[in-house]
This record gives sequence, structure tokens and C-alpha cells, in this order.
Amino acid sequence: MKKWTIDAAHSEIGFSVKHMMISKVKGSFTSFDAEVEANEEDLNGALIDFKIDVASINTNNTDRDNHLRSADFFDAESHPHITFKANDITKKDDEYELTGDLTIKGITRPANFEVEYGGKGTNPWGVEVVAFSAEGKVNRKDFDLTWNQALETGGVMVGEDIKISLELEANPA
Repeated sequence: MKKWTIDAAHSEIGFSVKHMMISKVKGSFTSFDAEVEANEEDLNGALIDFKIDVASINTNNTDRDNHLRSADFFDAESHPHITFKANDITKKDDEYELTGDLTIKGITRPANFEVEYGGKGTNPWGVEVVAFSAEGKVNRKDFDLTWNQALETGGVMVGEDIKISLELEANPA
């Protein structure tokens, strides 16, 4: 196994949530770090530990981003990081099932991600690069992210399920 460093300039941690029960709002976290120790072509037994800076949330709307940082949602002042630590990785056909502990606002719950190996290449500077895509879903209420607003037409402003997507490029540490 090798140690890998996430190339943040070529990686993204994104999410989407239903808005007013009819559309989706997307966003991302622009500051994150990870410790990864893995065989790039076989993730079985990999050690993966992510740390995301909550204050880096970006939905392309300053007012919404500030609301998401507030105590109504992530409470970034008291809980500045979201973390994920892998517990188990199982290969299924061409993908992996990644299970681990996701911690948001000090609350830890299991989370599952489907991970796809994107491949390996060498960049123009001669550095080996590997890529992975991952997708998962969590219920925001499981992490005490409960703020919402009832709509006059019925339903609520913010959906419960948050879809999480990661596009990761990594270089040897």
C-alpha cells in the first residue's frame, strides 16, 4: 500500500438537496484534506480519513452559505469540520462499497459510498496520478440538521436526503 495525497485543485466534494420539493440546490466544500493509504488498483484494506472545512461551503449564494454555516445548520463556529473515517471496503464487480463513520455537528453515523476507480495516469510533470469517483446519500436529520420552513402550497423548503458526490485525484505522498 502507498500513501496518497488528494490533489485539491483537481478534486471536488459536492452535494445536492431538494429545494421546495421540486428542484435541486447543489453546492460544494472547497477546503478539505484526506489521509489515504491504499493500493491504487485494489482498495481492499485501504485506510481513508477525510476532513472537510465546514466554513468552505459554497452554493453560489452568499446569504444561503452564511445560513448554512450558522447554528440553524452546520454551526461552523462550534463544529468547524466534517469528518469521514473508512471502516470497510468491499469490491463488487467493477466498483467498491465503502462504509465508514461520518461526523457532522459532533454526531457520528454510518455512511455508505459507492466508489469507482477512474484509472491511473502520469501528469506532464512525470507524477503518477490516480482518480476515483464516489457517491452516497445521508439523511440530514440524522446529524441534527433540522432547520426547515413549511410552504404555503404544502411540503417543505429543504429536503431530508443529501446526495454526496466526490471526484478525487490523488498523487503519491
